[in-house]
Amino acid sequence: MNEPKLLRVRLLTWAMHLVFRFSRGMTLGVRAVVLDAEGRVFLVRHSYVPGWHFPGGGVEIGESLTDALAKELREEGNIELTGPAKLHNVYYNRQTSKRDHVALYVVHHFRQTAPRRADAEIVEAGFFARNALPQGTTKATLRRLAEVLDGAKAERLW
Repeated sequence: MNEPKLLRVRLLTWAMHLVFRFSRGMTLGVRAVVLDAEGRVFLVRHSYVPGWHFPGGGVEIGESLTDALAKELREEGNIELTGPAKLHNVYYNRQTSKRDHVALYVVHHFRQTAPRRADAEIVEAGFFARNALPQGTTKATLRRLAEVLDGAKAERLW
C-alpha cells in the first residue's frame, strides 16, 4: 500500500476511535467466520482499510453481540442467520486501540439472499476456498482460520 493511502487509513481509524473514546468506555466488535456447505469462507474487502477480512463491525450501545452480528452479516454480506452462531473466542485488539475487543463467531447456518454488490463501504465480497484465499487476506484472518479450521490454539490478541 502506498504511503498517502496508508496515512489516510490510519488517520480515519484514529478519528473514529477518538469519537468512540468519548461516547463509549471501550469498543466492542463482532466478526464472523461464515462457512458454506463446501467449506468456503466469506470475506470482505472494505474501502477504508486494507486487506480481506471476516464480515463484522461495532456493537452499538444497547445492542447485544448476537444482534450486532446478525446486523453486520446482513449489511456486509446479505447473509441471514438461520440457526445459532457459535462464539469461538473474544480477543483484545490493541492494534486498533487500547480499548478494543472483538468477539469472533463461527457461522454454519445461514442463507445469502443475494450476492453482495460493491458500494462505498464494501468494495468486494465473496466466498473463497481455503486454498484460494484472495491476495491481501490479513494475517489476523489467517490466524483465526487456523484456529477455527485446524484447531490451532486460540490467541488472546486479535
